[in-house]
Amino acid sequence: MVKCVTCEQSAKIKTAKTGEPRCVDCFLPWFEKDVHRTIDQLKLFSTGECVAVGVSGGKDSTVLASILHTLNQRYSYGLNLVLLCIDEGIIGYRDDSIRELYGWTMDEIVTKIGKKNNCTFCGVFRRQALDRGALKVGACKIVTGHNADDLAETFLMNVLRGDVSRLQRSMVSVSSAEGNALPRVKPLKYSYEKDIVMYAHFKKLNYFSTECIYSPNSYRGNARTFIKDLERERPRVVLDLIRSGESLAVRGDVVKQVLGECERCGYISSQRYCKACLLLYGLNNSNYSVGICPRKGRLSPSITMESEERLKANDIKTECGGSCACDKTPIDF
Repeated sequence: MVKCVTCEQSAKIKTAKTGEPRCVDCFLPWFEKDVHRTIDQLKLFSTGECVAVGVSGGKDSTVLASILHTLNQRYSYGLNLVLLCIDEGIIGYRDDSIRELYGWTMDEIVTKIGKKNNCTFCGVFRRQALDRGALKVGACKIVTGHNADDLAETFLMNVLRGDVSRLQRSMVSVSSAEGNALPRVKPLKYSYEKDIVMYAHFKKLNYFSTECIYSPNSYRGNARTFIKDLERERPRVVLDLIRSGESLAVRGDVVKQVLGECERCGYISSQRYCKACLLLYGLNNSNYSVGICPRKGRLSPSITMESEERLKANDIKTECGGSCACDKTPIDF
C-alpha cells in the first residue's frame, strides 16, 4: 500500500507537480495552499479590487472560480469576484455572444475561411470581448484559468515562431494595464492540468468536458504533443519551460512595440488598426489573409476611416505572392 506523504494513510493520487502520493483529505488543502502561495508570492491582488473571473464552464475556469471563492474567504483577500463568460457561437459547445460584438459566430467564421487559422479569430475576438465585458461590470483586473501546461505550450510556440514581444507578454505574472485593456492574472500558472482535473473530481465540481470541435486543428496541439512526449523522460519539463520563459531577458537593442489606439474602434493596437478590425475586414470582404499574414493586407496610409466604419475592399495592399509561407502556417493563441 502506497502511503500519503502527509498523514501516512492510503494514498489515492500521485500529484503531477511534485510526484508525491497523497490521500484525498490531504490533496485538497495541499492544492489550495499551492494556489494561495502563487497569489501571495506574486502579489496578484489588492484588497477591495473588483475582479472579473473569465469562465468558460471548462475544468480550469470552474476550478479557478471555486478556489478563488474559497481562498477569498479563508485568507480575507477582500475581492469582489464577478463571473464573466464569452460565448463564441459554436453549436454544441457554446453559443453566441461574439455575434453580438462582431456580427459573426465562430461556426460562421469557420464556414467562411475553413479550419486553418480559426483559433486566431477566436483568440483575438474573445480577448477583446473579455476586456469589454470586464469594463462593463466595473472590474479592474481579469483572471483567467491558464494553467502550467498552457503556459509551457505558449512559451514553446512563441520560441518556435521567434515572436519576442508575445513571448515577453505571455510570461508575466500580471500584465500591464494599457489603454482599455485590463491587467490579466493567472493564479493557476504553476498548477498542473492533471492536478486541476483531480481537484475538480474530488470536489465534485460540475464542468463542461467537451473539447472545442475546432481545437484539433490548432498549432497549439503540436506543442502539447511534443511536451507530453518530453514529460515521459522529464516530468518537470512543464515548470522548467515556464521558469526558462520567466528568466529570459530581451537585448536592449531590440525595438519594443509602441501601443496606441485603433483608429476604428479605439482598442489598444501597435498598428493603425487593431487585429480585430483587420480580421473583421477580411471576413466582410472575403480577403482572409488580412490580419493573418504580416506582409499581406496592410492598409493604405491614405485611407482614413470614421469610428466603426467598415473598411473598404480597395484599402488593402498585398505585398506577398501565392508562395508566401503565411498561407501555409496556422497561427493561434
